[in-house]
Amino acid sequence: MKIIIDKNKILLSIIFSVLFLPLIAQTRHIASKPLFRDTIYDGAADPTVIWNLKEKKWFMFYTNRRANDKDSKGVSWVHGTPIGIAASTDGAHWSYKQTCRINYALENATYWAPDVIEHNGIFHMYLTIVPGVFEDWNHPRYIIHLTSENLLDWDFQSELKLASDRCIDASVFRLPNGHWRMYYNNERDKKSIYYADSPDLYHWVDINQQVIKDRGEGPKVFHWKGKNWMICDTWNGLSVYSSEDFVNWNRQEKNILQIPGVGQDDQVIGGHPDVIINGNKAYIFYFTHPGRIPENKGKDTYDTRRSSIQLAELEYKNGEIMCHRDQIVKINLKHKK
Repeated sequence: MKIIIDKNKILLSIIFSVLFLPLIAQTRHIASKPLFRDTIYDGAADPTVIWNLKEKKWFMFYTNRRANDKDSKGVSWVHGTPIGIAASTDGAHWSYKQTCRINYALENATYWAPDVIEHNGIFHMYLTIVPGVFEDWNHPRYIIHLTSENLLDWDFQSELKLASDRCIDASVFRLPNGHWRMYYNNERDKKSIYYADSPDLYHWVDINQQVIKDRGEGPKVFHWKGKNWMICDTWNGLSVYSSEDFVNWNRQEKNILQIPGVGQDDQVIGGHPDVIINGNKAYIFYFTHPGRIPENKGKDTYDTRRSSIQLAELEYKNGEIMCHRDQIVKINLKHKK
């Protein structure tokens, strides 16, 4: 059998490999802008990111606001919200997967702001519940504990007894002594930040102590560059705090994500974040309402309701955290083995 060699095809293949493959490799992990939009309701908000070992993908959980519901009245579109899941292999490109299957007895419950962590092979979600679908904001909210083995099916464990009947936005962090601390927003006390402690993630004792007096929500606590940090959504960008003892928090002068960016869907303030530490880098996942620009102030339309998830890299300089949201983000998240 005679083998015919096409020298031109071989030459073209070599040229492609030498010139273009390196360029493709360089751009493969450049984050999308926006990072993600929900394909069902177009209202993704309050992201939290975690590695799914079984599927070998990163999962992003988010409040799935019903931005495109034309029949909703008042703020009912922010209620009756499922928890959406997006998936990614590297953190740069995300696709819609499904919503969480939550085993909770209350029908027509509203699900807000999940915080998801893993401990000893079990996933734990701390989820804000509003007991119904309402057209205004004047209703109770509380936080429940759910567990899962696959990040898809969630079993109810308990309702946490916290400082008031209006507590939202859990953020759980493991303290140096091995115990766990949950920071949350107590809306009854001027929307300030409180905390509760647990030795095992199941039994919680509320300290009934205000640790951040400033108005804010969506606290996120993490350790980076040898310091303990908290970032909160203050509706004017994100405030940044540092602490040595996890009780006394000092606010840095400047907020981050306060000045609108220039990228697609990113020309407004950033809101309710998650922070992922990967190697020596820190990435902030946040959401925007792209239509909430000055000329749309006071309007309630699909354009002002819809929201997008965005990504930026944090920078540590002179003891403070900064964020240059318009810079291209190269990200290839590596999971801990």
